[in-house]
Amino acid sequence: MNMRMAGAGFIDRHFHALTHRNYRYLWLGQCVSLIGTWMQNIGQSWLVLTITGSPLKLGMVAACQFLPILLFSLFAGVVVDRFPKKKILLVTQSVSMVLAFTLAALVLTDTVRYEFILILALLLGLNNTLDLPTRQAFNIEIVGKEDLMNAIALNSTTFNMARIVGPSIGAVMMAWLGAGWCFLLNGISFIAVIYGIIHIQTAPYVRKKTSREGILEEIKDGILYIARDPLLAQTVLLVTVIGTLAFNFNVLIPVFTRNVLQMGETTYGTLMSCLGVGSFAGALTMSFRSKQGPKLKISIVASLVVAGCLILTGLSTSVIACGALLALTGFFNITFATNSNSNLQMNAKEEYRARVMSVYSLVFAGSTPIGSLFAGYVADRFGANGAFIGCGVLTGILCLIIIWNYRRKKGGIQAVAAE
Repeated sequence: MNMRMAGAGFIDRHFHALTHRNYRYLWLGQCVSLIGTWMQNIGQSWLVLTITGSPLKLGMVAACQFLPILLFSLFAGVVVDRFPKKKILLVTQSVSMVLAFTLAALVLTDTVRYEFILILALLLGLNNTLDLPTRQAFNIEIVGKEDLMNAIALNSTTFNMARIVGPSIGAVMMAWLGAGWCFLLNGISFIAVIYGIIHIQTAPYVRKKTSREGILEEIKDGILYIARDPLLAQTVLLVTVIGTLAFNFNVLIPVFTRNVLQMGETTYGTLMSCLGVGSFAGALTMSFRSKQGPKLKISIVASLVVAGCLILTGLSTSVIACGALLALTGFFNITFATNSNSNLQMNAKEEYRARVMSVYSLVFAGSTPIGSLFAGYVADRFGANGAFIGCGVLTGILCLIIIWNYRRKKGGIQAVAAE
C-alpha cells in the first residue's frame, strides 16, 4: 500500500499529465507507435545510402519529407482551428500507417527504387503538415494549461525513449532481415496510437470563421501577433536556427558512421541510440522541473551549448567520443525544444495558439529541407565532419546575433526573462 501511494505521489509530482485519462490514451499509444517511427527513420536513411551512396541524395529525401511543411504549414494552422483535432489526427495517423505499409511492400518485394522513396517521403510530409500542428494544439485540450509543459516534456520523453529503443531494434532488424521489416513493424505500430485516439473524449475547441477574414488574412494576423510579442518572436527565431542547422542527424550520422568512422549498421544504430539517451535524459529533466514553467534563458543557453557540441562532434574521430557528444547534443536539443514549445503554447492567446504552433512547425520541421540539403551538400563536398563543424559554427553565430539584437531592444529579453 505504501509503495503504491509512493508511486502515485511520484507521478503526481513529476508526471502529473498522466493523471488525465485522455492523455494516458494518447501517451500509451505513442509509446508503441514512435518506436516503429524510429525504426523506419534509420531503416530509410540506411536504405537510401545503400542504394545511392550519395549524402546529397539522402539529404534530398529528408528535404522532400519536410518541404510540404515549409510550404503549407501556415495554411494548416488555420485549418486546424476550424475542425475537431481528434478527427484530424485519426485521418493523419491512418495515412501514415498506409504509407509505411506501402514502403514495406516495395522493399520486401524487391521493387523499391530511389524515386519511389522520394514520392513516399513527399506524401508523408504532406500528411505531417497537418498532423504536427494538430498534435501540438491538441495537448492543451486534453490536459489544460496547468499541466501543458509536463505533457510536452512527457511527449519528448516518449519520443526519445523510442529514439533509444527504435534504432537499436531497427539496426538488428536490418542486419538480420533487411530494412523492409522495419517499415512493416512501423505500419503495425500505428494501430496502438489510433486505438488511443479513438478512446479520447474531450470537448473540442473549434474557432468559428468570421465572414470578414480569409485564410491569407488569418495567416497574416497570426504572424503579426508573433512579431509584436518579444518573447514569442525571439523564441521563433531561435527555433528557426536550431531547426534548420542542428537537427540534421538523419543525414549526417549515417554518412559520418560509414565514411568517417568506417563502421556499419550496428554502429549507426548505436550512435542514434546515444542521441536518444541524451534526449531522453533532457526530456525527463524538463518533466521534473515543469511546474517551474518555461524560461527564455534556458532556450538561450541550450542553443549555444548545442552549437558547441556540433563543432566538437565534427572534430571527433572515435565512436566513444562521438557517442558521448551526441548524447550531450540530444540532452540540450530536447531541453531547448521542450522549453521553446512550452513558451509558445503557454504565452499565446487561445484564438492564436494553433496559428502560433503552425509557425513553430514551419520553422522547426519545415526548415528541415533547407538544413538537409545544406548538410548533404557540405557532407558531399567536405565530409560529414566538415558538415557537423559548419552547422555548429553557423548555429552559434546566428543565435548570438538574435540574442544580441533582442538585448538592444527596450522591453526585450531582460524584461521578458524577469517576468
